[in-house]
Amino acid sequence: MSEQSIQSDDMTLKRVFQDFYRVPDYQREYVWGEVDPKGERGDEVEQFLKDIHQEFENATKDSAPEYFIGTVVVCPAQDGVMDLIDGQQRTTTTFLALCAIRDVLSEQGNSVPDELRGQIAASTVDWQGVATHRLRLDLQYEDARGVLEEYGDGKGLKATSTGTRSIANLAGAYQTIREFLTTQFKEDPDGLRRFHGYFTNKVKLIRIQTSSVAKALKIFETINDRGVGLDAMDLLKNLLFMHASQAQFIKLKDLWKSVTDTIYGVREKPLRFLRYFVFSSFDSDGKLLEDEIYDWFVKNNMQTRVAADPVAFASKLLDAAKAYSCFVRGQNSVGSPEQGLINTRYLGGRAFRQHFILLLAGRHLAPHLFSKLALETENLIFVWLVTDTSTKDYERLIIDAAAKLRAVQTDQQFDGFVQAFFVPRKRDLSDRFHSILTRLQTGDMRAYRMRYILAKLTQHFDVLAYGGTGGHGLLSSYIDGKNDIEHILPDTPSIAALAEFGEAEADQDIIQRLGNLCLVEEAVNRALGNKPYSEKSVVYPSSQFLLTKCQAGHPVVGVADRITKTAQTIPTFPTWNRSSVEARQAYLARTARTVWGVPELASMPSAQIAEVTA
Repeated sequence: MSEQSIQSDDMTLKRVFQDFYRVPDYQREYVWGEVDPKGERGDEVEQFLKDIHQEFENATKDSAPEYFIGTVVVCPAQDGVMDLIDGQQRTTTTFLALCAIRDVLSEQGNSVPDELRGQIAASTVDWQGVATHRLRLDLQYEDARGVLEEYGDGKGLKATSTGTRSIANLAGAYQTIREFLTTQFKEDPDGLRRFHGYFTNKVKLIRIQTSSVAKALKIFETINDRGVGLDAMDLLKNLLFMHASQAQFIKLKDLWKSVTDTIYGVREKPLRFLRYFVFSSFDSDGKLLEDEIYDWFVKNNMQTRVAADPVAFASKLLDAAKAYSCFVRGQNSVGSPEQGLINTRYLGGRAFRQHFILLLAGRHLAPHLFSKLALETENLIFVWLVTDTSTKDYERLIIDAAAKLRAVQTDQQFDGFVQAFFVPRKRDLSDRFHSILTRLQTGDMRAYRMRYILAKLTQHFDVLAYGGTGGHGLLSSYIDGKNDIEHILPDTPSIAALAEFGEAEADQDIIQRLGNLCLVEEAVNRALGNKPYSEKSVVYPSSQFLLTKCQAGHPVVGVADRITKTAQTIPTFPTWNRSSVEARQAYLARTARTVWGVPELASMPSAQIAEVTA
């Protein structure tokens, strides 16, 4: 075969498995049948077998339909083994199916065809007469750790099934195949042997053979143009190796493995990470969809240098992946707990991620500036969520801000960034923010978000009174502790409680108002029950939360101490009625401006404010 030639052959699986194959260590791991974050296993392996079996059942005594499973791309190595560049998932699944057919026949005490054994492993003799026994398929990437040899040697269901993502996926695939075969051919060894005959003689693929790895990678890219059959992560990896020198392969392989291990290690969606990486690191129009990511990298090599310097690009990608994984855990980019990130997780839920775009853009900041960024981001996200700002709108704003944040280095530049981005965004929504909080009820938002609001408001006064050290500085002390949301007028009030409140019957519109809620310790809540307010008012002072302690009256602590001064700013309610609920809610809504840094001026558009303050 000449240096530039490409050889394409239409082959049965019998012909395919007369040669030996090796999946290079820089290739993608085995992922068919992988368990997703919801615990559901992918159906690629079962569907692969079902499609083939359906055609097998259409066979007659004299003829059988052929079945095409796709294309593989290979490149011969010097030792005569084919490097498998594309088609690993189908080829590995086929090899596992051959092993499973052999194992089922053997375990049932039936003879195994010699040809089947030879399709799994065989010996070759080199020109010096040295015999080498090897499997027809060898997985060289580290995650496989030689487990395929266990299937080749007949260990089957006793093969190693845990340890790495690939080992688990291979075990899952083998078990799926075994279950399929035993279901379809239970106590029918002749039927199973016929299926093997059909499988190897009538199932076909096209094998494309090239003279170099670079050419094979280019063909891989062409076959999978625009991500058909593969996602942008796979194609990006291929793009990197296609432009790397052979000497860079080991370094690039290690970098890429670290990237994927890091992202999968926090159960993150790789394409979401890749999309956010683009927005945080490069100039884009902010409209990039996941299925457009690969094409974007191909078209933007000038700024990404993904082809010009693949190792440097992979290193930058790994740096972002490590930071991203820290953000998922509520940590800054060096792995220390970051309260703004932890709080935003309480606010938005564990799946909330859009703010990571901004955090990735600012991961280079000094620790004290990054902490400010995380807290400012928490506050703005809260304002957006409370005011029902659409995800599309605030993601666009975050992307625009990320482009500017990348250039920020000094404290002065960061302060300018805060004034230019965070302050105007909150000011524009100030009136709406205040209006919503003055009439907020539990049914207006998810329970965890209402708990976040009460926790932040409660924490605010404790920090003013006792300082931010210890548990007072951690929102988890208020959210994760054994604390309850207390309805001051009980959710199911007694007749006495209603009579004191001045209502004839329970009104859920007033009971579920923010002004009728407070945070109390579990033990205190048990003592409160659904009693009338006159009985509750003597229990509230036993709470350690200053906002709750001051519900019915100010505690006597000192004369001018910090705690007393803070307590005196909190309104008290000796009696509790509809007017009290409204007054307390109005106070909490005003306090919320301070807690989340929302300026009161909202009558002037941001552009005009920028001109006035310039």
